[in-house]
Amino acid sequence: MSTPHRLLRRDLLKTVGGGVAAALLTQFPPAAYANEIEVAQAWGLLIDVTRCVGCNSCTRACKAANGLPPTSNAPQALDSDTYTFVDVRPVTAANESASRRYVKRQCMHCLNAACVSACPAAAMYKSSAGPVVYQPERCLGCRYCQIACPFGVPRFEWDNGIAPVISKCWLCYSRLQEGKQPACAEACPSGALRFGQRDDLLAQAHGQIVSNPGRYLDHVYGESEVGGTSILYLSDVAFEQLGLPANLPQTAPPQETEKIMSALPYVLAGVTCLMTGTAAYTHRRPATSVRNDGQEK
Repeated sequence: MSTPHRLLRRDLLKTVGGGVAAALLTQFPPAAYANEIEVAQAWGLLIDVTRCVGCNSCTRACKAANGLPPTSNAPQALDSDTYTFVDVRPVTAANESASRRYVKRQCMHCLNAACVSACPAAAMYKSSAGPVVYQPERCLGCRYCQIACPFGVPRFEWDNGIAPVISKCWLCYSRLQEGKQPACAEACPSGALRFGQRDDLLAQAHGQIVSNPGRYLDHVYGESEVGGTSILYLSDVAFEQLGLPANLPQTAPPQETEKIMSALPYVLAGVTCLMTGTAAYTHRRPATSVRNDGQEK
């Protein structure tokens, strides 16, 4: 006794399963998950902690350039109205019983930014000039960028209930497009901030380390942390004393997630095939037996 409806269902399952697998491999190839934007000669900042005097000229210039409300006191942390601040850090340094260092903090503008990779709406993106910038009209308010950032930088406008957006340093992207340098670097009176092409800044930083033995640690923070950042630091004390995250991976977080995401389409395709095979086996035609009179039961 034939069972055409069961055969049709089995064929349908096979067809759908194969179609889903093909669609997954076609529409979501491994490269689609990569966040590898080539940034040729990205702009950046070199911050020499040994030269910073804590004057906060950079923070005032930042607020003025970005139309942020000024404050009577120096900012103590990043928030929706503060893109940069000077962190005062007590440190232990050689030949100094008690000392402090002033550390400018802002978005690090990672070369392969985790916030860009985590943003589902492409509101955060890596510009060709280097800065990680933002399209607020695309923002969903999910705050995945806050979670993804290894430096804890992005801030959410909690008080703006109409159209809350993410706030952070944009490295004065609009000024860069006009051929100007960031307002903070322009305002620095002590030479603690140096603006330029990242490759040039790295060369200068290593040159300073070599030509000033004993003045700096033999490490440029941001050269390789999380795959490299456009904000670089020179220091004479351990960077963890400055409040900068220590023991960060040398590869960018998106490169690690890419390994997982690139395999996901194949995993989904395998699961689909497995489920299709299981369904086909479960709904197979039951075995028949023959009665003594030769008729199927």
